[in-house]
Amino acid sequence: MVGSSRRANPTSVVSSPRWRVIFNGLFPMETGVLESRDTARARARIERLSRELDRHNRLYYLDDRPEIGDSEYDAMFRELRNLETEYPPLALPTSPTQRVGAPPESGLETHPHLAPMLSLDNAMDEDEMRAFVDRVKRLLDTEQVPAMSAEPKLDGAGVELIYEQGSLVRGLTRGDGATGEDITANLKNLITIPLQLRGDPDATPDPISIRGEVVLPIAAFRRLNQSRLEKELEPFANPRNAAAGGLRQIHDIDHRRLRSLQYRAYAIETGRPPGIDSQIALLEQLRAWGFSASEDAALCPDVESAITYHRALQGRRADLDIEIDGTVFKVNETALQERLGSVSRSPRWAIAFKFPPEQAITVIESIDAQVGRTGALTPVAKLRGVQVGGVTVSNTSLHNQDEIDRKDLRVGDTVVVQRAGDVIPQIVRVILAERPRGKGAARPYRLPAECPACGSHSVRLEGESVTRCPNIDCPAQLKNNLRHLASRGALDIDGLGEKIIDQLVSRGLVTRLSGLFELDVNTLAGL
Repeated sequence: MVGSSRRANPTSVVSSPRWRVIFNGLFPMETGVLESRDTARARARIERLSRELDRHNRLYYLDDRPEIGDSEYDAMFRELRNLETEYPPLALPTSPTQRVGAPPESGLETHPHLAPMLSLDNAMDEDEMRAFVDRVKRLLDTEQVPAMSAEPKLDGAGVELIYEQGSLVRGLTRGDGATGEDITANLKNLITIPLQLRGDPDATPDPISIRGEVVLPIAAFRRLNQSRLEKELEPFANPRNAAAGGLRQIHDIDHRRLRSLQYRAYAIETGRPPGIDSQIALLEQLRAWGFSASEDAALCPDVESAITYHRALQGRRADLDIEIDGTVFKVNETALQERLGSVSRSPRWAIAFKFPPEQAITVIESIDAQVGRTGALTPVAKLRGVQVGGVTVSNTSLHNQDEIDRKDLRVGDTVVVQRAGDVIPQIVRVILAERPRGKGAARPYRLPAECPACGSHSVRLEGESVTRCPNIDCPAQLKNNLRHLASRGALDIDGLGEKIIDQLVSRGLVTRLSGLFELDVNTLAGL
């Protein structure tokens, strides 16, 4: 009887434990019913996007070595959010759309934030900015557009400062939004962070939570990277990474980098003094306490003036002393902010209107190995010249063989290039769909087995990522060492430039570094 009833009712076969496992593997089930093909595809896509976004969050927030740009991350995030909106039962409880940042993992002590550090929703174009304003009007049940404050969106590391009785007691990273890492000791190196708030301590609320961004000015970023290149260290990818990495140092603290950082405050999350009823007034209070707050802030009475501000700021972007990647607009009145409230991840009363990414597409025409002063062989990609951020980019360092292998870079590949921190060009990724196949295919690259300058057998020691020429008499190493010796950071030798050094080495007048001090006037006069 049992057997005949199962044959008579096919769905009972599917519902048996053994068949449920098999069918779930082929056609994922929801509430006991086979999913449609669209729903199954959506589930798979949601799971994949969630995994990828979690991985990129960890690379960005914890490892300070992002693999993709903000625009690519934003596109993935928006796709996931749209899928979760279309298929609510498929949204994962651990979805990246429900969290901010990544859980702390650096070994630093952690503490809860006084209030959650939320992220901001993004507007990628003018239509989305107008949609944000329409949404605010609908939530407030008004036809009147509320005035908005406008500030540059700083591209740095979010930090909360906690003051008690006017004194700094703790500084926390964003972390996962609820808990952050205690970086107080490192933050005290920043002269832009007041250890004691200005004004009457008795009239100061207690405690106070200040929110802001730690940034690395572009000029300091260039100096730090030049120093790292001279030491044949990998340069920082961009100012944001250099800032975030510096703040979370535990051992071998780089005090020079920390002293180069600046703190820019933009919010009072807890302890707002009475009478501060707008974002513009809040910025004034932050300045009165001794913080650096945006001097470019403005009040926009409507959406068209907000868009005009954003366009003008984008036009001035290259002239600013720090990295920005858009404009932050906030409903100016704090009473309206409280009425609008927040969702799990972001406030309803603020939005980040992002600038378009400064990237370009070009082709790797060749890869050459250059020899540094310590013998390190550095692969350099020769690119088909392309304009990126107003500058023609035709060369970029690939750092080492591991970097080439990780990105699978080949001669002939079509690649996406960006200027990291608007300064150092870098290859973001290969466009695999454009990779040449068959005859004329893109060619993999390996660093040469012999030094291109002296022919010595190159070596790579176990545990190192760098391939080196071991010959201390290598002319390429000698030239680089002479350049370093003549630099301002060493002996600051006036007149010992590139062409003179090339002649000294190529003519055999200097074969060791010490030979520079044996030169006489007659020898130099003949150069």
